[in-house]
Amino acid sequence: MNWIESIRNYSPYNEQEKKDKEMILSCIDKFDDILTRDNGLVHVTSSAFVVNKNKDKVLMVHHNIYNSWSWTGGHADGEENLLSVALREAKEETGIKNLHPIIKDIFSLDILPVVRHVRKGEYISAHLHLSVAYLVEGDENEELIVKTDENSGVKWISVDEIDTYSNEAHMKKVYSKIIYKMQQLEY
Repeated sequence: MNWIESIRNYSPYNEQEKKDKEMILSCIDKFDDILTRDNGLVHVTSSAFVVNKNKDKVLMVHHNIYNSWSWTGGHADGEENLLSVALREAKEETGIKNLHPIIKDIFSLDILPVVRHVRKGEYISAHLHLSVAYLVEGDENEELIVKTDENSGVKWISVDEIDTYSNEAHMKKVYSKIIYKMQQLEY
């Protein structure tokens, strides 16, 4: 199944995901460059919500641009296999090697605002990320490595403490949704 079909086939969890899915599909129809940053207004990103085996901790990075603890992820940059993007970004940003999807399908669909910022000396205008996220398990005993050009910290954070670490109100809602959905799964 290609990336567009995986979004079309995604069953929205709530009203927010229903509306965001509609908007994402509308953007797919309107733009032919949303898999790349060539589209400065809106583009696809893929993230991994990495949990430990007990599913009581989340692997997070302290993001340099947002100055907040956040999930791992990044731009598709033309790659159509969004699960592969999420796994690659998680590995690059944390140093963790042993990751596997708990579910291979999309686990969360969100449209996320990005405030204007400077990245690598270049001004980036405010824009939107069409965020596709996956639920992934990682080994919390592996050595963690900081990717200094993107983050200033990497650590496992208790799911009960994410709100204490994240200072982005819109992301707290995303994390809360994912945690709730994860806790409803039967393994």
